[in-house]
Amino acid sequence: MSSAQAHLQARAAANEAGRVAAGSRCAATRVPEAVETPEPVRRAKGAVASATPACASAVKDESRRACARRRGLRRIGAMTTPRPVRFGVTLPQIKRTWTEARDAAIEFDRLGFDHLWVCDHMYGVPVPTLPILEAWTQLAAVAAVTERAGLGTLVTPPFFRNPALLAKQVATLDQIAGPGRAIVGLGAGWFEAEFKDNGCAFPPLRERLRALEETVLILKKLWTEEKANFEGKHFSVHGAVSEPKPSVRPQILVGGGGEKVLMGIAARHADIWNNMGVFQAQLRAKIEALQRRCNDVGRDFDSIEVSQQCVVVIAEDEAGADAALARAGKIYGGHMGGALAEHGIWGTPARVIDCIERHVALGCTTFVIEFFGRDTRPPARLFAEKVIPAFRG
Repeated sequence: MSSAQAHLQARAAANEAGRVAAGSRCAATRVPEAVETPEPVRRAKGAVASATPACASAVKDESRRACARRRGLRRIGAMTTPRPVRFGVTLPQIKRTWTEARDAAIEFDRLGFDHLWVCDHMYGVPVPTLPILEAWTQLAAVAAVTERAGLGTLVTPPFFRNPALLAKQVATLDQIAGPGRAIVGLGAGWFEAEFKDNGCAFPPLRERLRALEETVLILKKLWTEEKANFEGKHFSVHGAVSEPKPSVRPQILVGGGGEKVLMGIAARHADIWNNMGVFQAQLRAKIEALQRRCNDVGRDFDSIEVSQQCVVVIAEDEAGADAALARAGKIYGGHMGGALAEHGIWGTPARVIDCIERHVALGCTTFVIEFFGRDTRPPARLFAEKVIPAFRG
């Protein structure tokens, strides 16, 4: 057994002990070994896909819902390092106006979501002609109309911006938003057309990852040093001054599923590692890989926050959830990966709680949610009312 597997088994055992302590009724529901790839089944006419086994047992009565809430809190407390469960939500951005994005951001902030996220693309993926709001401009505008939620990108690649400019943009966001709200989500980039069409370099993946790490190192220097010096293969600064500094160092998120180079960068530098939606069914294996990389560099695995990008389809009752899933399945796919039910969290509030708890049991404590709907505020309201309280002390 690897050290990563042993650590995760110890964490699972601690969680199981906490669950048993919650009462015999809770003890009857076991935590699965993994978030598995689902076995497809046909749903209503026109629907695609099936329930994920991790979410397969719907919670049907109020007593079990209450049990699920207790179980979630106890699992969190039983982790090697207690960490609160946090819920972020993506903002309207593709084929949406600033007014729509602003109104959603204000409401999500008021509802109690922990973070507000935007993607960082030149094109409205996967179709280049789809209009999309620019990420850091949108976040700065959102910062001016919200009060408390963190603000981040999922994710900013190298070569769209020089790291010195990015450092200045983030510091400016910190000035507008207030201390501690800026989150710098970084990744390698993948949509080749938006780079090459717009005159941005798009070297092979290994070089993009090297540029990603250079970006992190330069950001940290510019945020903390009076004059920054760094000589890299892709980016360099020589006596660079970046003022004002952020009031506190912004959190750094590294996103992606690469288990060697990318997770090595995350282990060395990231406060948060985000698992892409396409790898949601492989969450346990990805967490084990991240722990191996942390062990390689001598980092405490519990010091890095594990985040999952996910689609959430939520409705008051099962019939509504099934209908919404069928509609969503016709739209999602592409960059979120395959059939929605394979990678998403969906169902009634009780079922969604159960689904999230199973992710938490694996060590994931942050969720970056894309709600399904032309207007994502109604499902966000239901989630805030019926799901978030289950994970608050």
